[in-house]
Amino acid sequence: MDLATLDRGDRIAVLRSRMAALGGTEAPAVADPEEILPVPSELGKLLVSGGLARRQAVAVSDCPALVVEIICSVTARGGQVAVVGWPDLLLAQVSESGDVDKVIVIPDPGPDPWSVVGVLVEGMDLVIYRGGVQGSEKVTPTRARPVLAKLRKGEASLLTVGAHLPGSALVIDAHVESFRGIGAGTGRIQGFDIAVQAKAKDGARRGVVTCGKRRRRLEAV
Repeated sequence: MDLATLDRGDRIAVLRSRMAALGGTEAPAVADPEEILPVPSELGKLLVSGGLARRQAVAVSDCPALVVEIICSVTARGGQVAVVGWPDLLLAQVSESGDVDKVIVIPDPGPDPWSVVGVLVEGMDLVIYRGGVQGSEKVTPTRARPVLAKLRKGEASLLTVGAHLPGSALVIDAHVESFRGIGAGTGRIQGFDIAVQAKAKDGARRGVVTCGKRRRRLEAV
């Protein structure tokens, strides 16, 4: 079910039912749907909130295909996105499925990229930061503290790739596991399947998000 197609009351009801399904007899209170950024509906089925919560940090594995899908979802609904430290991220798909005019790219944030991230989370809807050479950056609690403080005061959700902030609410592991549309030396790629695992404090959920011309689907495992 795509939460974006529901009105506010129905979205709250769906979110509460998802929370209740995780265990316990009572469903805890859930955030206002306006506090949730949209993601591809198949990914949303793996997340209790149905999307990315504002004012929270999420660690994502280095899977450009999934990140671009998220950018498409957020910008297609009018959200503003900043991409920091990822000069080779291809945004062609955003031009087709989202709104590339709503994306700000900072390919080289300079010697103190976390200060740049801290400024952006105060005014953007989604900030994506790719850190470290080949995703090897380590973030100390001392360095993370001022960034998280600014994140809580702003409106953004923060995705970190290759730089796991202490206190991240969610970890998303993803990788492209297969391509569709190509044969033995013939054809061209028309779609691909991304294996996803979303890990939060209350457990992990796994699925396969299918992207491309064919309708996306989710296979829970």
